[in-house]
Amino acid sequence: MASRTATKDIITLRGSAAIVSEFFGYAANSILYNRAVYPEESFAKVKKYGLPMLLTQDEGVKSFISNLNAQLSEWLESGKLQRVVLVIMSKASGEVLERWNFSIETDKEVVEKGVSREKSDKEIMREIQAIMRQIASSITYLPCLDEPCVFDVLAYTDTDVAVPFTWVESDPKLIANPQMVKLHSFDTKIHKVDTLVSYKNDEWDEA
Repeated sequence: MASRTATKDIITLRGSAAIVSEFFGYAANSILYNRAVYPEESFAKVKKYGLPMLLTQDEGVKSFISNLNAQLSEWLESGKLQRVVLVIMSKASGEVLERWNFSIETDKEVVEKGVSREKSDKEIMREIQAIMRQIASSITYLPCLDEPCVFDVLAYTDTDVAVPFTWVESDPKLIANPQMVKLHSFDTKIHKVDTLVSYKNDEWDEA
């Protein structure tokens, strides 16, 4: 019998949750590197999504992102995660300077009925590549962060979700009258992720 040459990539709910949570981990590392939240020498180069990517070697940040990914994956599998926001703030004043917003749409039928979807891994990787390239080029349009900064991650979930004790209720850490840049999105056919960065409008721009 002739073998089928056209292979279709089956995407399951668990597989999609793993793709999306892993994406957040790499995206967070890329943002922290490209926005110089941590020193350049504290990152090591790896290859991912067919691109050179940088990962933090800081044990505290590594642990934070690893725990974050595990929790996000759980929420993604239950279809309860609506949005993840990486916030960059001034270390001295706590003022919010940037919000990297990842909105998530979940195919409810997959969650409720356990069905799977089809989409090629290559196609998903190409879509993620486009976002990673935009994050890497963000220094060309975002204001320079010329003061020491810290970051935090906010997760927006359905109201019926039990919040782990390691997470605390937070205000949305919004920016007044922000500038916004919409980035590419990617879609596993189960989870669609839209990316947007908003940032503080420099006072002299308003003159």
